[in-house]
Amino acid sequence: MEKRISGHTGLMGLFGTPVGHSGSPAMYNFSFEKDGLDYAYLAFDVKEEEMEKAFETIRLLKMRGGNFTMPCKNVAARLVDRLSDAAKIIGACNTFVQEDGVITGHITDGVGFVRNLQNHGCQVAGKKTVVLGAGGAATAIQVQFALEKVKEIKIFEIEGKFFERALETKKKLEETCPDCVVTVEKTEEKEKLEKAVRECDILVNATIIGMKPREDETLVDASWLDPKTVVADTVYNPEMTRLLKEAEAVGCTVVSGKGMLLQQGAVNYEFFVGKEMPLEEFVKFQKEQSK
Repeated sequence: MEKRISGHTGLMGLFGTPVGHSGSPAMYNFSFEKDGLDYAYLAFDVKEEEMEKAFETIRLLKMRGGNFTMPCKNVAARLVDRLSDAAKIIGACNTFVQEDGVITGHITDGVGFVRNLQNHGCQVAGKKTVVLGAGGAATAIQVQFALEKVKEIKIFEIEGKFFERALETKKKLEETCPDCVVTVEKTEEKEKLEKAVRECDILVNATIIGMKPREDETLVDASWLDPKTVVADTVYNPEMTRLLKEAEAVGCTVVSGKGMLLQQGAVNYEFFVGKEMPLEEFVKFQKEQSK
């Protein structure tokens, strides 16, 4: 019989669709049990048009916190009571905390990414950065970079709706973080891309290039890379993308997307319960389960 669940157990959860594949319930419930906390975390398959009812439930059940995944992040930002600085700029949130009936929305993708860089000895303040992509994760990283006071963000994206999003991000960051120089270029302009990569301190691939089934592709020629450049990827399957393998061969410090996911979860946990997540224990548990 489950001893941890009681009549006082607080509920947290994930909202979005699909959610059946999510690893969040396993991660958070493991951590709650490890820390002796009286919470349970479940996944709820909720469509975008059902979010208003979901928020009524969040308030009614006095849920302490939880997460939003696609396609619900943008509508969630409109339904919370308050937004963090990053979530306000982006217009989306993936995490919420409820205190005294007030729901605050956060976006933690970028925070998790920056923390993962820091864990690899890379501080971002004052650095020149290149971010490939302008989707959800890329935008969160760009915004967090600006809030963390990077010197420069050069965004590269192909022509289309995400290029337009990049231009919107540039405009917002010029208003909110005027000391950070943001430029937007087309990925197809190879000479500009090469120059930017050669001159940057941190290179980030936040596109699907390198992800299965495109694991043999990369947007960056290895000859452009300098050993002093930190090269990071948001792709986590495979853990070592072609970009990271080639960068490692050059001598660059490389940072995979797997750590970003774990650190994002750890940031969320701190918002939920006010303490550090037992991350090392969870990683060890995962490895044991996969044997």
